[in-house]
Amino acid sequence: MPAEIRHERPLWWALGLTATVLAAEAVGAWLTNSLALLSDAAHMATDTLALGIALVAVRLARRPPDARRTYGYARFEALGALANGGLLFVLAGYILWEAWQRFRAPLPVASLGMLGVACVGLACNLAAMKLLHAGAGQSLNLKGAYLEVWSDMLGSLAVILAAGIIHFTGWTWVDPLLAVVIGLWVLPRTWILVREALNVLMEGVPNGVDLQALRRDLEAQAGVAGVHDLHVWALASRTPALSAHVVVGEDADADAVRRALAGMIAERHGIAHVTLQMEAGGGEPCHGCGHA
Repeated sequence: MPAEIRHERPLWWALGLTATVLAAEAVGAWLTNSLALLSDAAHMATDTLALGIALVAVRLARRPPDARRTYGYARFEALGALANGGLLFVLAGYILWEAWQRFRAPLPVASLGMLGVACVGLACNLAAMKLLHAGAGQSLNLKGAYLEVWSDMLGSLAVILAAGIIHFTGWTWVDPLLAVVIGLWVLPRTWILVREALNVLMEGVPNGVDLQALRRDLEAQAGVAGVHDLHVWALASRTPALSAHVVVGEDADADAVRRALAGMIAERHGIAHVTLQMEAGGGEPCHGCGHA
């Protein structure tokens, strides 16, 4: 089964679960007057939209290259992850603002109804996490979806805890306090997701690639007199690419050197998409990069 199809099916199941729980939690938050439950419902709303974005990104990423987009649509994965991260930032800000309003003017909370809805949400979050776990380590887009469901699972746990405390103590301030904890937990993890997506879109060096070590390995290869115009980037989270101009020695077989370099790069650095321009030493300045 292709990897993209394997990742798409769990997304559909997770989308169905989150959409169902969203409806239950939205009604439950209105009936119980719980901000913590409302924050969990807001997480679910974001998750539902984010999973929809992830599904669109997965489908578009499967489209083959064409005359206008010779690399295909792989970068929709990073765009989807960036959109998810932006939604999470907005969500966290809303929760913190609403919590401040509740601290200033506490409202009564129906703790038992809050508890029941949160337990349903927790069960669905755990099921969605299990569905998305395998793909989270292989796709930036799936990682974003998994992160959102993970944060929502913690939100459900917080709601259950808040409901128990409020029921036995009457401390309604626990409700906005735990909502703040949820919001603050989301922010740093969201920044990590956004940073990784931006690195892909800005054609930064992929995580796990040591550019200096890579350059040393290239220059140490037999027959290589020099390396310049070296670039390493990623088409998507798991698709690194490399291009470089390689100056070969006078007596070296340029084609043999190229094949040896491509094999070394794939074996030591995990980069299979390699473009090497072989140049003779002492020739004309390099066209395009201006290297003498």
